[in-house]
Amino acid sequence: MLALRLTFESFRFALDALKANLLRTILSLLGVTVGIFSIIAVFTVVDSLEASIRHSMDFVGDKVIYVAKWPWTFGPDYPWWKYVKRPVPNLREFQALQRQLGPNHKGVAIFAANGSNTLTAGSNSVGDCAVQGISYEYRIVSNVPIAEGRYFTNLEMDAARPVAIIGATIAENLFPQGGAVGREFKVRGQKFIVIGVMEKEGKKILDTPSNDSNCLIPFSMFTKMFALSTNGMGGPSASLGVKGRDDDPGLMDLEYEMRGVMRNIRGLKPREEDNFALNRPEMFASVISTLFSRIGVIGAIIGGLATLVGGFGIANIMFVSVRERTNIIGIQKSLGAKNFFILFQFLFEAICLCLIGGGAGLFLVWLITLLPQDALPLTMSAARIVLGLLISVAIGVVAGIVPAAVAANLDPVIAIRAK
Repeated sequence: MLALRLTFESFRFALDALKANLLRTILSLLGVTVGIFSIIAVFTVVDSLEASIRHSMDFVGDKVIYVAKWPWTFGPDYPWWKYVKRPVPNLREFQALQRQLGPNHKGVAIFAANGSNTLTAGSNSVGDCAVQGISYEYRIVSNVPIAEGRYFTNLEMDAARPVAIIGATIAENLFPQGGAVGREFKVRGQKFIVIGVMEKEGKKILDTPSNDSNCLIPFSMFTKMFALSTNGMGGPSASLGVKGRDDDPGLMDLEYEMRGVMRNIRGLKPREEDNFALNRPEMFASVISTLFSRIGVIGAIIGGLATLVGGFGIANIMFVSVRERTNIIGIQKSLGAKNFFILFQFLFEAICLCLIGGGAGLFLVWLITLLPQDALPLTMSAARIVLGLLISVAIGVVAGIVPAAVAANLDPVIAIRAK
């Protein structure tokens, strides 16, 4: 109990010392403020940039394997003309995959898109829109967030009904008064009825496909309006997507099974190489993680240098503080103050300085996150706030331990006589 009371008294002495030298306190914590601001601002920007890029890549889905003509990554020394000769996936292969794949998947979808379309409704029109034909299980493979209305039914898919789910930007331009569900619009002379409106995604940092300017229609209706390319060199071509199960994180079983089924569908002999590509979003995720881990290290070094300068400033001020209060230290020790009481007094002062400076740095970063950002919204996570405070405490301990130890080990007789 006595030790706790003495510790509290040390803390109170530290606060009194900071208040007594307010100008010096402010000047001392500026270095820590700049240091914490630098390192947390860098981490915040890196985190926000990584989150925005990952959000931009959401259209590829999660735990999905895509069957396509072209691979997303090309290996070295691979003849490009072998890719050109490959066939593109088609409706027959989609139906065969649905029948032959085992229980290692949650859904199989076929989809194709045609860009740069103009949609009209009365006197209103919106251009540069993508019309995408999808099968019923597309919502399992890819995210289709419905804000108004509903998703397609199996009957609408099979019967090639002229119904559509449109993006938020399309709805705002075609039907500015609202109430898009149930209304009609035209694309390429074909009338469609809106059965759903997707949630607004907003601007993405990468120019990747966005649902805001996307119009989803049944795949069977899409093939009536657009001629699918058979070689993938001109016009829209189909792609197949298979959603893996949650209990198969590596998707190795699914990929192995899909390769066998596709080889069987295309009649490939055992010695023949694959004439299709199995693409996975993890290819992008691993590249993004590696890139931003390196950027984070560089940012930590830059911020660390600024923080180091602030730590030297705190250490210098603490030595000055010990010298100014040497006489008081001697009086305290002559009255029975223990060494740890003197040590904690100066150590707490250094930590308080750094915490105030660190808090000010975090506050400045938070102010920056309030600035309106379209493509790159900045968000400071709770983990970064805790990191900033921990770094502040660490700086205070490192910068204050030596001056505090010097103060604690002063001889009381010599200290009292100091001027």
